[in-house]
Amino acid sequence: MSPWLQHAISRTLGVTTDFDEALEVRRRIDFLGHYLRQASCRTFVLGSSGGVNSLAAGLLAQAAVSELRADGYDAQFIAVRLPYGVQADERDAQKSLGVLGPDRVVTIDIKPAADAMLEAVMVEGEDLVEPARKHFHLGNIKARQRMVAQYALAGSTRGLVIGTDQAAEALMEFFTKFGDGAADILPLAGLTKRRVRAIAKHMGAPSELVFKVPTADLESDAPLRPDEEVYGVTYDDIDGFLEGKAVTEPARQRILKTYWASGHKRALPVVPTDKLVK
Repeated sequence: MSPWLQHAISRTLGVTTDFDEALEVRRRIDFLGHYLRQASCRTFVLGSSGGVNSLAAGLLAQAAVSELRADGYDAQFIAVRLPYGVQADERDAQKSLGVLGPDRVVTIDIKPAADAMLEAVMVEGEDLVEPARKHFHLGNIKARQRMVAQYALAGSTRGLVIGTDQAAEALMEFFTKFGDGAADILPLAGLTKRRVRAIAKHMGAPSELVFKVPTADLESDAPLRPDEEVYGVTYDDIDGFLEGKAVTEPARQRILKTYWASGHKRALPVVPTDKLVK
């Protein structure tokens, strides 16, 4: 693969060659605060899972809100716990909330809604759902129910929903379309996983949360399955690819195959154009 293609993909996902965590923290706090004012909104709403992505995004949001209030602007940060029944790593989620210190914590159990939706789908569509992938489909329903809950809170508090998508997950399509991939503002956009960790560490997060093994924890039959196991490639390889470094050929091929196959997940809904008409 030519270095140009690797560079082009990185630029498309917003990854820069140089990175300074202090400068990035300042830039992203300013971005959040400016946009909240510009949108005439008052609240940031963030689903807090206990992972480093939501931890870093939450630290940035709380810092932005604190600065806005110091400047006389009425703003608040709401962290939302969205377990499916009992979360396997609930202890880490609670530690994360302790680090964030949000203005308000709201807990919403999405299990009743997610289970009811899958049950409703199965009434007439059971033959369309492969039994082996039932938990995968339920996982996508969970992610979308979580976003429904966050927008319900945002809509009642003049709020903006913060998404936790970053460049490594965008590259590997590791998000649910219109689930955790849906949000109003993405303060971690353009960051590799190691850079997200660097921001969280710079802002005072403890190492046990910063370097916790990443997991989406969506599939009930495989709780806490590591992201890297799903990818078939490590975050070091993914981050290295995005940062313009050399990676092994198997890793490069896996990354490219995933990236090309998942373009629709990173795009707005498609519309008819003259180019489609013959």
